Amino acid sequence: MSKTWRPATQLVHNGTLRSQFGETSEAIYLTQGFVYDTSEAAEARFKGETDGFIYARYGSPTNDMFEKRMCALEGAEDARATASGMAAVSAAILCQLKAGDHIVAARALFGSCRWVVETLAPKYGIECTLVDGRFAENWEKAIRPNTKVFFLESPTNPTLEVVDIAAVANLANQIGAKVVVDNVFATPLFQKPLELGAHIVVYSATKHIDGQGRSLGGVILSDKQWIDENLQDYFRHTGPAMSPFTAWTLLKGIETLPLRVAQQTANASKVADFLAEQTKKVARVIYPGRKDHPQADIIAKQMSGGSTLVAFELKGGKEAAFRLQNALEIVKISNNLGDSKSLITHPATTTHKNLTDEARAELGISPGTVRFSAGIEDSADLVEDFARALEQVSA
Repeated sequence: MSKTWRPATQLVHNGTLRSQFGETSEAIYLTQGFVYDTSEAAEARFKGETDGFIYARYGSPTNDMFEKRMCALEGAEDARATASGMAAVSAAILCQLKAGDHIVAARALFGSCRWVVETLAPKYGIECTLVDGRFAENWEKAIRPNTKVFFLESPTNPTLEVVDIAAVANLANQIGAKVVVDNVFATPLFQKPLELGAHIVVYSATKHIDGQGRSLGGVILSDKQWIDENLQDYFRHTGPAMSPFTAWTLLKGIETLPLRVAQQTANASKVADFLAEQTKKVARVIYPGRKDHPQADIIAKQMSGGSTLVAFELKGGKEAAFRLQNALEIVKISNNLGDSKSLITHPATTTHKNLTDEARAELGISPGTVRFSAGIEDSADLVEDFARALEQVSA
């Protein structure tokens, strides 16, 4: 496959394997195991002396196609597809740590991601420090002699804060630590963490990559040496592997990723601009594509596009947020994001409900905070939907 192909072409053609039948669409290899011609061939396969598949928990032709296509898009040497985004996050972090090690993580994380580093990891003797990731000096101050991993998402869920990935990677390289970036909100089309110096990138493929409400999935991408030395054994023996059927579904979804994300981003931008004008009812709007984003300078440096997500805060708190959400017709209430259908979420009562009031306040999640995930509908219809719904919200 040509390395000069642009993303839209790579996502249709890269990594494709065809059977003897020459199928147009990728085949689904729904098999747990594989057959060897001889006992000697099986022995050589298990020794790693010959290439080939051994067991679907380790890998399969369909998963291999999806992983190669993601590598081409991300600019990574190797990848492993997982059963969910959280399987990718937990595997990427835990596979490289042991008791006595230390994680520095941005405090602005998806609730389950924060649980992994703040609650799960300490059960195994792995320490964690949460920092305000917007400022590089906070990462530097949190470093200890046993710091091994920096973990962040950028833009963050749900308030769309941005972390300077290159600055964090520079600090990590000085102490031999690894930077793990959850790149879901930016998508691999708008941000390339590996090019910015990060070492490992994780995705919930459930979001934009499938993006059509069908499948759970995740993927971990890095250089081949890191995967061979850290992830491979963890992956083989703990079993977070993706189903081949899911991999096939994601292969179909990823073909249209550039088209969907382009429309979603255009829609998000127009909705963000409309909401920013509603100053009587909307206290603030946060969108990476707007010049008034607090970290517009970092966004210009590390992102090539805005986002499919918009965060905004209603002046009337939870009551106003619920009134708005309940009045929307096109936009559906859901805790998911990155879908072809527009979705809206009240983080304080859903995705981040397990955080304390103080923790939510630190992250800028107020009772009136709402997260909007733009779909591929007509932007004029979406703006009209919000205009109608805002009429139900008291000034």
